[in-house]
Amino acid sequence: METLIILGGALLFFVLLMLSIALHELGHLSFAKLFGVRTTQYMVGFGPTLWSRHKGETEYGLKWIPLGGYIRMIGMLPPRKGDPEGHIRRSSTGRFQGLVDAAREGALEEVRPGDEDRVFYAKKWWQKLIIMFAGPAMNLMLAVIFFAILIMGIGLVKTQPIVSSVSKCTIPSTQVDQQCKGGEPLTPAAAVGLKPGDRFLTYDGTKIDSYTQLQKLIRGSAGRAVPIVVRRDGKNLPLTVNVTQNQLPSLDKPDTIVTVGFLGITPLQARERGGPGLVVTAMGDMTSRTVDSLLHMPQKMVGVFQAAFGHKKRDPNGPIGVVGASRIGGEILASKSPVVEKFATFLMLLAGINFAVGMFNLIPLLPLDGGHMAGALWEGLKRSIARLIRRPDPGYVDVAKALPLTYLMAAVFMVMGALLIYADVFNPIHFAG
Repeated sequence: METLIILGGALLFFVLLMLSIALHELGHLSFAKLFGVRTTQYMVGFGPTLWSRHKGETEYGLKWIPLGGYIRMIGMLPPRKGDPEGHIRRSSTGRFQGLVDAAREGALEEVRPGDEDRVFYAKKWWQKLIIMFAGPAMNLMLAVIFFAILIMGIGLVKTQPIVSSVSKCTIPSTQVDQQCKGGEPLTPAAAVGLKPGDRFLTYDGTKIDSYTQLQKLIRGSAGRAVPIVVRRDGKNLPLTVNVTQNQLPSLDKPDTIVTVGFLGITPLQARERGGPGLVVTAMGDMTSRTVDSLLHMPQKMVGVFQAAFGHKKRDPNGPIGVVGASRIGGEILASKSPVVEKFATFLMLLAGINFAVGMFNLIPLLPLDGGHMAGALWEGLKRSIARLIRRPDPGYVDVAKALPLTYLMAAVFMVMGALLIYADVFNPIHFAG
């Protein structure tokens, strides 16, 4: 039964990802049509066509390989400057130039008489920028919506300054066996009689607003008798606790063990709803972490390779593909967590994947959307400078010159995608619960 739930959850998550991709392409399509670019295809998936239908000048359909999508706009590559529109001079300057010329020809074959103002390359630079940004913007907008539902509607898990459980004995965190065997000293919390449900109001005279604040105060008061006030059963209860020392992981460097003050309590974790400001803060934090991950992508992919073909464990915070994300989605739904927790975690994963897809597509390299956006911005800059210094309009930027690098990057992205699929199948990242 659990296997069926995992498969069903994985399929559900995969379908939702495909819908996200469909919306990504719809973003491109909507603005392409708004600005008058003739768009011949809108497809979800790659490879042979599974189903399609023509509406107006556009063919809408599904492909057999559901790992992406695309829209086909005519005139994505311009003719070489100096050539008549729609005609390419054959060049003998080398293999790469031949590839570029062949790609130009292929792009211009779909241009019909009367399409001169409907080709992508002839549009204003800001229109091209908006068309290409609209795709990633859809993913980013979905991520914001999902995070807003999560934060404002369900709430984020936050550690409270409330006792969830009290440890009976003091055991160093470095000790493998964490069970009380008898003879160990009582924890300060057990000795003073703290109980689950006690809320800390003050600690050593300081008003407590968060568990993070309380934790730092406890760690800094080793060897002292500290007055505290907790709220129990609606009444304020003053106590004095003798704080001992223990070996615990550092708050700043979890891999480092430090000797600090110890009370012996486990805090309560509960969901708290936030407002729009918390959504903005969360998105800012997500942006920072995603940019850092993208900057370290090459070394992270080395780790994926070592995990896929060696005995190294997958990094739970490392890159993950569509297959792996779908698998985790299934494991979330099959977990024994409460329904609300399942939904919140599932939604967070979906939001995170959409955000990562949107940010990845903004990388200023062809064939990604960010590469076309960089070309549009460069064109706008050149034209603005030309106007300022009263020079002739330099015209469109010839993105076809970057095709050799584009082919190289496309090959790199395909290898990365294949490696992630392999790793997700044979050495997957599992939902930790």
